[in-house]
Amino acid sequence: MTKIKGPNSIFAALTAAALVTALPFTAQAQSVVLGAGYSDFNADGSDDSVFFSVDYLHSPFFERGNFAATFGATVAAHSGGDAFIGAGVAGRFDLNNNWFVETSVMPGAFFENENGNDLGSTFEIRSLLGLGRELRNGTAVSLAISHKSNASTAARNPGVNSVQLRWHKPL
Repeated sequence: MTKIKGPNSIFAALTAAALVTALPFTAQAQSVVLGAGYSDFNADGSDDSVFFSVDYLHSPFFERGNFAATFGATVAAHSGGDAFIGAGVAGRFDLNNNWFVETSVMPGAFFENENGNDLGSTFEIRSLLGLGRELRNGTAVSLAISHKSNASTAARNPGVNSVQLRWHKPL
């Protein structure tokens, strides 16, 4: 079992908590999404870890039919001390019976706590694809896969793949 290590983990957790606290007051938000999952780093000598994330999704800037696009931000803290913060575009496609598909692309900064988890550069892009279901109380749950990579903008690009369970809370 991986244990939370170092001051980077504490900093990342405090940053995530501050983001959740501040977001409802900074804009008319659509939702906050809390996630917990597991990351598999692709480099030899890496330390796979559990992580927690917070996504903020603003009100949609584009809607057509069952699709909505929005701007968003994310913060993730890994149990090994790694952290990611990013912002970008997210989309949601509503299916039948309260099911939906979610997706996002959020460029940002990745800070590794251990050399084995170095993704090649600080600049990384998180892409996410998930399937979820809206619940009767207005919240939703989803299961998502994501990938962080520097899109070959650096000499090294090992990337990291993750799976996570997400809870969506409308604001």
